[in-house]
Amino acid sequence: MTDQAPPADERRRVEAQSVAAARPSHAVAMLGEAGWTRNLGLVVALAILSLVGVLTVDTFATTSNLLTVLKNASVIGVVTVGMTFVIMGGGIDLSVGSLIALASVWSTTVATQSFGAGGVWFCALTVGTVAGLINGFLIAYGRLVAFIVTLAMLVGARGLAQYISNQQTQVVKVDAINDLAASSVLGIPVLVLIMLAVFAAGWVLLNLTTFGRRTVAVGGNAEAARLAGIDVRLHTLLLYGLSGLCCGIAAVMLTAQANSGASTNGEFYELDAIAAVIIGGTLLTGGRGTLVGTFLGVMVFTVITNLFILNNLPTPIQNITKGAIIIAAVLLQRRGKSAATT
Repeated sequence: MTDQAPPADERRRVEAQSVAAARPSHAVAMLGEAGWTRNLGLVVALAILSLVGVLTVDTFATTSNLLTVLKNASVIGVVTVGMTFVIMGGGIDLSVGSLIALASVWSTTVATQSFGAGGVWFCALTVGTVAGLINGFLIAYGRLVAFIVTLAMLVGARGLAQYISNQQTQVVKVDAINDLAASSVLGIPVLVLIMLAVFAAGWVLLNLTTFGRRTVAVGGNAEAARLAGIDVRLHTLLLYGLSGLCCGIAAVMLTAQANSGASTNGEFYELDAIAAVIIGGTLLTGGRGTLVGTFLGVMVFTVITNLFILNNLPTPIQNITKGAIIIAAVLLQRRGKSAATT
């Protein structure tokens, strides 16, 4: 007797049950309330950090510093959109920083720049997406652990970027790319507008489409999602492809800021991206999270970094503090999850 595909209505019903199974009703209510509470807490944290900045640094509350904070948040913000989807789907991506380096180097070779801005954009997005799909293929169809696969890609992509560039900085001579970092619309930097557009697209994809609902289902309970008819392996492949696409966009933005492509671009971005997503409330175990929380997490992390720099705190102190913040965020997650399930 052969298996038959369920009718469309039945498939949607089972899929809905899968999502519901991944999120028990009382837990949904409690965690939903907790999510809004967390977002409100992040807003309060931003207000407190801003107050500390105003009291400790004269130049903190200036327009130029505010624009600097937003521009610094723009690149890592784009990366966190893809990272949010991956973590919500039950995975992790340690290779995002190296993918940015590889995409920035590959898209700024002399041959690529000869095609103009379109060639740079196309090359960066293609390299990022293909590398992300390779991650997803090995994880979904090779049944390898995401941590190991993306760790290997972290090393391999960085090495390939060094090989292509011969460890030299590649100066960008395409004016349309270099102007991205200096241009603004109605006083808002173009890089910030790109970040907001990516967040808006990600919010629609996560909250208003079947792809978003399936991401929640796969991350919450992969086996239930499979029984509901969701192709979990294909969906996992697409999640990592989406993360790679975001890295490609971030690579062009970072290249525009530096006016060059280099194999050192994006170093430690994976740590900042994961930290911002966790601070924003996305569960490391998958199945729950919001892009609003991720955006607030990015802003909190960026403002903290800005305060460190303005107060001339040494780098070791900055790294220790960031590590402590990440641990605190994870502990708060575990406490909130335990409270919701009891």
